[in-house]
Amino acid sequence: MGIVVTERKIKRVPPRLMMLYTGEPLYFVTFNTMYHRALLADERLLSAFRRYAETGTDRGVAVGRFVLMPDHVHMFVRVSGETRLGVWIKGLKRVLGSIVRDGIPEGRVWQPGFFDHVLRSSESYLEKWKYVRMNPVRKGLVDKPEDWPYQGEIVRIDRV
Repeated sequence: MGIVVTERKIKRVPPRLMMLYTGEPLYFVTFNTMYHRALLADERLLSAFRRYAETGTDRGVAVGRFVLMPDHVHMFVRVSGETRLGVWIKGLKRVLGSIVRDGIPEGRVWQPGFFDHVLRSSESYLEKWKYVRMNPVRKGLVDKPEDWPYQGEIVRIDRV
């Protein structure tokens, strides 16, 4: 008599490791439009992004540097207090999505979820920023990173 084990695929998000440092974490965050549609390089979205990020400071969210690419967003975010990053990102997606949703046939603006990575050193922050700010150049949208109009910094974050 044997034991029969059936294979089940369980989709779960892997658990976060416990933070081994004190202080408020600095996240590198990326989220994408559904089907990589070019919807985001737009003055209205830039203004809405800035407004939402600026009001985030009242809720313990500090957005540092950011780049809005046509089909995705990169940003550096520090979260403090009881604020949950996922809840804040969901709100940001809702605000930005309400601006572009009209032209989307099935109404889906965003890929589900987002990517986040906790930065552990100021060097890592600088390296990631250098890479991110070159995205518009690598995509052939501008010749120099400073020419890309859909980027900025809401709150100065100078160290991890």
